[in-house]
Amino acid sequence: MAKYSLFRIPLLFAVVGAALLQAACGGGGDGVGSGGTGIINGAVVKGPVANATVSAYAVAGGRIGTAIGSATTDGNGNFTLPIGSYSGPLMLQASAGTFRDEATGTLMTMASSDVMTAALPSVASGAAVSGIHVTPLTSMAQTRALQMTGGMTDANIAAANIAMGNYFSVSDILRVAPMNPVLPGSGAAASTDARNYGMTLAAMSQYTLSIGLANTSALVTAMMNDASDGMMDGKNGSSPISMTMREGRESFWMAPTAGTSGLATGMTNFVMSPANKSGLTATDVAPLVQKLSSFNGKL
Repeated sequence: MAKYSLFRIPLLFAVVGAALLQAACGGGGDGVGSGGTGIINGAVVKGPVANATVSAYAVAGGRIGTAIGSATTDGNGNFTLPIGSYSGPLMLQASAGTFRDEATGTLMTMASSDVMTAALPSVASGAAVSGIHVTPLTSMAQTRALQMTGGMTDANIAAANIAMGNYFSVSDILRVAPMNPVLPGSGAAASTDARNYGMTLAAMSQYTLSIGLANTSALVTAMMNDASDGMMDGKNGSSPISMTMREGRESFWMAPTAGTSGLATGMTNFVMSPANKSGLTATDVAPLVQKLSSFNGKL
């Protein structure tokens, strides 16, 4: 069986290189201007991701355009990112940084080949946009919007974000703050949305552990590629997604059920494990577990 690197799949990374080239050449036509007071406030969450670089890119013609600003997250994953006078849709990209893996408690560094992203519908020039989260779910929605007809238009960005939220029973994947299930008692005051969000991220961590991947960020990249065609079935179009074992010696194909019953099992196992400090029980997550277990994977 032929093997290929997961990170050779050209969904996001090739266009980022093109974006940087465009930025060097001056860009244009995408609402970028000098000066201005626009800012994006938010957080990068896979567990809080500290010391990550968050970059904002203009979106032009549905594709990733000029780089318009960057910032570094603090110890809690928070960032304030200046975007000057930019107006229009934009994409945020988080790279590097460290996070506490929910299932193992290990401090992990996001691999150099992995990023997390979020796509935002048009912002007004000089706007202050607050409460934006960059997470595995926003990353999956961004790759889905990019692959839709017309790319990252306002309509496609909104549709992809809503579809991903519906999939995991989260009302707004950009603005709901995920509960952190490794914090004692965190489930008590959390909304249902925040609980579902936090437990979904923990389920990804638990699933990563169960299949022998070295880093949860690798699973996030695989999930991004899986979601891009609108079907969670372990494939990017007709091509199976390759994953590498913990020791880096052997590759295997992403399971067709990774984004459905795989995450459901991961969620069940996590909530019953000592790593779950939230106070939530299997009964609390049962509706989402049942939903994921019965899904056909269509976004």
